[in-house]
Amino acid sequence: MSSPFEKHQKRRLISSYFSVILSIALVLFLVGLLGLLVLNAKKVSDHFKEQVVVTIYLKDNAKEVETKQLEKSLAMADYVKNTEYVSKEQAAEFMKAQNGEDFMDFVGYNPLQNSIDVHLKADFVTTEHLEKISTEALNKNFVDEVSYDNDLVQLMNNNVKKISFWVLLVSGIFTVIAVLLINSSIRLSVYSKRFTIKTMQMVGATKQFIRRPFIWKSIRLGMIGALLALLGMAVVLYYLNQTFAELNLLSNPILVGLLFVFIFALGVIITWISTHFATQRFLNLKTDQLYY
Repeated sequence: MSSPFEKHQKRRLISSYFSVILSIALVLFLVGLLGLLVLNAKKVSDHFKEQVVVTIYLKDNAKEVETKQLEKSLAMADYVKNTEYVSKEQAAEFMKAQNGEDFMDFVGYNPLQNSIDVHLKADFVTTEHLEKISTEALNKNFVDEVSYDNDLVQLMNNNVKKISFWVLLVSGIFTVIAVLLINSSIRLSVYSKRFTIKTMQMVGATKQFIRRPFIWKSIRLGMIGALLALLGMAVVLYYLNQTFAELNLLSNPILVGLLFVFIFALGVIITWISTHFATQRFLNLKTDQLYY
């Protein structure tokens, strides 16, 4: 039977392994979430850009054939995502639903205009393109007005640039922090075995022979931690994809798969390198220096 001391040491060892796995899993999970954010940052920004509507208001005397021709030419343009014709009756019904009352009861007639709502592709949602589209539409003698929120477009484009910069910067910093945290956990794990390392060295074992079991043990811990992180990432990704289906976060499974492979490889590589240098440090120390 095992002595109380051996049981205590085994519990300490299991606790040490558990803390290493947990720290690796948490750090890699957060790095993975940042990676998902980086991969989908453009997709998210494009989604919001494509919600900007350019509304082309038509004169009451606009002929149906002219309206259909304009709508067809817009739909075929390479900068347009989709178009929607909104009649004055549909607009009145929408306002009635929004306000909860029929404004025509007070006005006595429908003052709204027929219009065409145009959603542009994200890359073309800029002030320059919007002005060009507006000018081309106003050249039509049956177009009365073109409306869009230029201030919102400028604010959105400026914020997208700032957010993209900070996301990349934070991702870089966080990756460095992840390496340092995992390295610290591995070093503490190896530190607890420093006397075993020195004993093996004193009886004639080579440095490579001594390092090998520590490295393999750390790699296994890194793999377990990485798998836990990937499981957490998969759950979060599934939830986000179900909640925000319009973003279509799984539209590029190859990139998502590469990110998962990167996170797994990061867990293995960091633990391998950290263990190599940690064991090397204690191998180079003199026996009396192990107590400090």
